[in-house]
Amino acid sequence: MKLSMLDQAPVSKGHSAIEALQFAERLALLGDELGFHRIWMAEHHSGPSVASSAPEITAAHLAAKTKRIRVGTGGVMMMHYSPLKLAEVFKTLSAFAPGRIDFGVGRAPGGDHLSIQALAEGRPLMHNDQYDKLATTLQLLNDQKTNDPLYNQVMASPDHVHLPEAWLLGSTGNSARQAGKHGVGYSFAQFFNGEMSKEIFEAYRHYFEPSYFMEKPYINVTYAATVAETADEAAFLALPIDLSRLFLMRGQIRQTLSPEEAHAYPLTEMDKALIEKNRKLHLVGTAQTVARQLEQEQQEFGFDEAMIVSNQHDYETRLTSYRLLAKELI
Repeated sequence: MKLSMLDQAPVSKGHSAIEALQFAERLALLGDELGFHRIWMAEHHSGPSVASSAPEITAAHLAAKTKRIRVGTGGVMMMHYSPLKLAEVFKTLSAFAPGRIDFGVGRAPGGDHLSIQALAEGRPLMHNDQYDKLATTLQLLNDQKTNDPLYNQVMASPDHVHLPEAWLLGSTGNSARQAGKHGVGYSFAQFFNGEMSKEIFEAYRHYFEPSYFMEKPYINVTYAATVAETADEAAFLALPIDLSRLFLMRGQIRQTLSPEEAHAYPLTEMDKALIEKNRKLHLVGTAQTVARQLEQEQQEFGFDEAMIVSNQHDYETRLTSYRLLAKELI
């Protein structure tokens, strides 16, 4: 199984945003060393708990620091940007790191209402044109005439570069058909809501049309995971992540607590039940346990690659989580 990394540059309690971005470099270097297939940076805006607001910039830095691992975005939130700008940014990245860049895009806003309005400079938001925007961006990347007359008289430079792989993100299955029709990879965020199904992936494969960006259908699935030497240690380290999700369900965006703070936090019986219910979104255990679950789900659902987001409070335990899983699966 190919194994990859997703980094949201989480800012845990007691740490700074600068430290979170510096850790992204450490993580990429570790992935490069251990044989992870790719590392993607997410895009989030206007929050104290995540520092990855400009994933394409971080990707450029990581590509310059690494030698083998693919580097990209998981994803750029395309509602905020012009297709021409997207195409130019990722062609430039590909010129510096040919054959190692991934253009991963999503349709979500990546922020609250106020940040969305600010990114749009107060202009009316256009939520319904994003598949058209993706098509236009892919055409500009590939030096083709677009279906939009606004872009037909411009060129996305630099030209004649090795183009990136292109990916469309999804978390409910709604974008699976469109990913197939556009001939791009499909990245499913299992850690969002746990609604992965064979039907979603079959729809993607059924509608897939080969393109420059992807010759055949290819699916990766992103899991949240906490891996440690023992099951008890993994459970201890995992609770802060479970609490962060619980807070998010209540509309509260908080920095991840330390394990000690998390275990001292007063939980109601309802809280405990919700945490237990949400455990389907978070793989917790030894490397052997988590690896077997990934392999079983790969066999059941038929995806090609597992991408891991591991957001423990402490940076060293995050690195350990990836090391242990790589030793078991790579």
